[in-house]
Amino acid sequence: MQILLLSRNPKLYSSRRLLEAAKERGHEARAVDYLRCYMSITSSKPDVIYQGKSLAEVDAVIPRIGASQTFYGTAAVRQFEMAKVYSLNESQAITRSRDKLRSLQILSRRGIGLPITGFANSTKDTDGLIEMVGGAPLVVKLTEGTQGIGVVLCETKKAAESVIEAFRGLDANFLVQQFVKEAGGSDVRAFIVGGKVVAAMQRNAAPGEFRSNLHRGGTAEKVKLTPEERATAVGAAKAMGLNVCGVDLLRSNSGPVVMEVNSSPGLEGIETATGLDVAGKIIEFIENNARPGRTKDRVGS
Repeated sequence: MQILLLSRNPKLYSSRRLLEAAKERGHEARAVDYLRCYMSITSSKPDVIYQGKSLAEVDAVIPRIGASQTFYGTAAVRQFEMAKVYSLNESQAITRSRDKLRSLQILSRRGIGLPITGFANSTKDTDGLIEMVGGAPLVVKLTEGTQGIGVVLCETKKAAESVIEAFRGLDANFLVQQFVKEAGGSDVRAFIVGGKVVAAMQRNAAPGEFRSNLHRGGTAEKVKLTPEERATAVGAAKAMGLNVCGVDLLRSNSGPVVMEVNSSPGLEGIETATGLDVAGKIIEFIENNARPGRTKDRVGS
């Protein structure tokens, strides 16, 4: 099988592991920079071209699309889909996962546990927004962002008002969210492959930090999920339409709540913490599911 990894940096741990796992299982695998791909958009023979050569004959693509390049990256994935190449995660699923507001609305409609979240346009509604999520402390986060960027903990109402006013002054879209104090600066990352949890870790924030992202100095350890946490993670992945993703959960007094569903989850933290071959699980899923034309760019929520 010919597998193409869409990645801007093949030297990153996740990219290297996926390429290694594919080659270990007897496949031809290579990485291309999706920003260097250009597209022939025709009704007869849609194509994706890289350095003058067609890529449309590969059997499967693994999208590793950076958050700042979602528009062009998903356009490239969509073009592979038009050429009937199997994509591990579909373009629309990646796009919807990158919009935090849309993601939460979809999860809410499916009855997935969530922290109380508010969204508004006018600063005149700030008081009502703050009250709706239970008051301070609360979290203000940009609707687009990754690795904890654009996420602010506001410990007082005045601080919340200042951050909301600043974000609105920048014409940035943001969410106001309940702060789950009982989580104690920890969250759980459930790694989903093909509708199953294949690995899970607990991430703990660094001292003085409330964000548990490993890029922010957090630490990770293997964790066993409860049946409710497992069902919540699987349900979130299914709702988003993602075959592979990381579902970030907080352990609240009312049960597990989903903070985010990541369509390009990193492998280094989860493989190091659990000792599991997660990259191999991903390649195995592709082996069992990659068929010409099986992935379609569907119009839907």
